[in-house]
Amino acid sequence: MESDPWTGGPIRIGQEPRTRRQAVAKTMWTGVWLLYLAGPVGQLLQAGVPTAERIWGGLGLTLFVLSYVLLVFRHMWRKMTGLLQYGAPALMLALATALSWTLGFSWLVLFIFTSVACAVVLPWRESRWAIPLVTVVLLAVGVRYPEIRGYYLFAYGLPALGVGFMMVGVQHLIHTTAELRAARQEVARLAANDERLRLARDLHDLLGHSLSLITLKSELAGRMLPGRPSDAARQIADIEQVSRQALVDVREAVTGYRRPRLAVELAGARTALRTAGVQVTADPALEGEYRGLATEAESALAWALREAVTNVVRHSGAHRCELLLAEEWEADERCCLCLTVIDDGAGPPRTQHDGNGLSGLRERLALAEGRLETGPAPRGRGFALRAYVPLAAAPAPRSAPAPAPEISPEPATDPA
Repeated sequence: MESDPWTGGPIRIGQEPRTRRQAVAKTMWTGVWLLYLAGPVGQLLQAGVPTAERIWGGLGLTLFVLSYVLLVFRHMWRKMTGLLQYGAPALMLALATALSWTLGFSWLVLFIFTSVACAVVLPWRESRWAIPLVTVVLLAVGVRYPEIRGYYLFAYGLPALGVGFMMVGVQHLIHTTAELRAARQEVARLAANDERLRLARDLHDLLGHSLSLITLKSELAGRMLPGRPSDAARQIADIEQVSRQALVDVREAVTGYRRPRLAVELAGARTALRTAGVQVTADPALEGEYRGLATEAESALAWALREAVTNVVRHSGAHRCELLLAEEWEADERCCLCLTVIDDGAGPPRTQHDGNGLSGLRERLALAEGRLETGPAPRGRGFALRAYVPLAAAPAPRSAPAPAPEISPEPATDPA
């Protein structure tokens, strides 16, 4: 990572410059390596060099530098394909060979720039062969100069090979960094989607329950007027209380701090069912606490109780509802806590798929390592919902709860 000399901000390798100053800084960082061409330039400026040699060397070096700069800066801004990607390195190799062969061994440094250009712009499958090829051509041309046979291999050959493959590693690092950056953006996008889904699920559960209760109490208050104004006033007071609580619940759900509990939801469920004219029978175990029941698991059961009661009030047309809580052992000897909600309503259509409420509830229970089962009530009429969550430890001894009734395996769902 280079440092921006003006702004002090980092200039990340492999990323396009975001400002003009960063573009200038990248240009300076790339151009500083051209100082290694001081040998060929100094040779052309020596006294006694023939004019033809100066013209040939100047034109060839200018064309070589332009090709190198074009490749590097074009690669900096966008990925290259086609003729320029392969033609420019081939031209640089030809110029390096011709200039080194005709003008002297100091021009062998051009092969190092050619090796770097091949590493930068060519894919790995081509560059792994192009870099050794450039090195072999360099060694072949260097044999022409007996005065450097003792050290030209180390002065030019090894740097051409080593720097070339080092730049291949840098390019691989750049591509890996870009992939990691893209993966991080994808993870952030998925996290945002999950949070939106959580918020939508919470709002559906909260507002569906509260608005159903407000609607029922509003209908009761309307029927009580004008003959029973005092009873209607009580219903309106309840509406105010429910709406205020719904506002608090929505705020807590948005901030992610809401942790519903079974005892609290049981009180709301009794109020909602009685207001709707549904006779409710609640297991006393719902009012207690279970050792080993994780916070997430209890929250999932509380949401299940709220969603089930909301569906009973809104869709079932039931007259009776049972709320049961029991411990059960799974086939893998894991102890689970099972919440069962049974009504004697009409039940959902056989072809009905899960609505938003049940789909969200399945997801909540899955996050708590639990599951949801729905189906016809055991007595053949109505709807039954069973929510399972694991117990982390053996539950404390308590009075034996009523056994949970069996549910037919036939899939049936609530259209909430």
